[in-house]
Amino acid sequence: MDFQKSIFEARKAIARPFVAAHRGVSGANIPCNTLAAYQIAVNQGADVVEIDVSKSKDGKYFVFHPGMEPVFIQCGKYLCDMAAEEIRELTLRNSDSAPTHYKIPSLAEALSLLKNKVYINVDKFWTDVPGITEEIRKAGVENQVIVKTPADEKSWDEVEQYAPDLMYMTLAWHKDDVTERLAERNIRLIGIEALFDKETDEIASDGYVRAMHEKGLLVWMNAIIYNEKEVISAGRTDDISLTEGASRGWGWLCSKGADFIQTDWTTELLQFLKSGNKKRLNTRVGK
Repeated sequence: MDFQKSIFEARKAIARPFVAAHRGVSGANIPCNTLAAYQIAVNQGADVVEIDVSKSKDGKYFVFHPGMEPVFIQCGKYLCDMAAEEIRELTLRNSDSAPTHYKIPSLAEALSLLKNKVYINVDKFWTDVPGITEEIRKAGVENQVIVKTPADEKSWDEVEQYAPDLMYMTLAWHKDDVTERLAERNIRLIGIEALFDKETDEIASDGYVRAMHEKGLLVWMNAIIYNEKEVISAGRTDDISLTEGASRGWGWLCSKGADFIQTDWTTELLQFLKSGNKKRLNTRVGK
């Protein structure tokens, strides 16, 4: 991937959706959001690696999904209540909740590992826009990073103030009522993360994606499942792709013109994309 070129050029060059590895590639004994999970994602051919950022009590940044401490650490504390020195001594739990030797990486370590390799989707960016932006600049990965925040004025004010040059996406549920507002901002908008629980939602329509491409913007869709009670792609998920046929999940997202598909099954999604014909994968993209 040539990060000196625009992400729009990169999308055209690969002629398929970007594959975004959710928290790296994890499973069995390898926990998510670890250096091992990120390296495996790179090795498997992910185009994007999604990372989560947490902050210690003394202001240091780590890659860990806030609120997941009872699952992955089980120490009775949250990272925001611990000093960095204590966090560095912790080890993570595997998928069976058994202890492993894997540590919680610092944000600097994760960015260093991924530098010049893949696009980096920094999630939880909104928790500290100035501080996380500074870490991104220190690491020299400005051309690789995609930052996201919720669609609110406070977040946009901070992005505009501290990170107007970083590639930015926001989230939109059901319909997009934010793109036009963002166009008036000094923010480097590259697209929208489209969230929908019905296939009939405006934001999941062919017309919406086509209109975004005509504006030179990209659309991110998700095959992952955080929680079965709140599926964010109308059931067109990793699960359905693996159990009932890839065309029912990933294929449907491709047919809509998705420019990114976030997954927990990087290798399988890539195999599907590489085996399909270009017409089915829908290569339309904005300038």
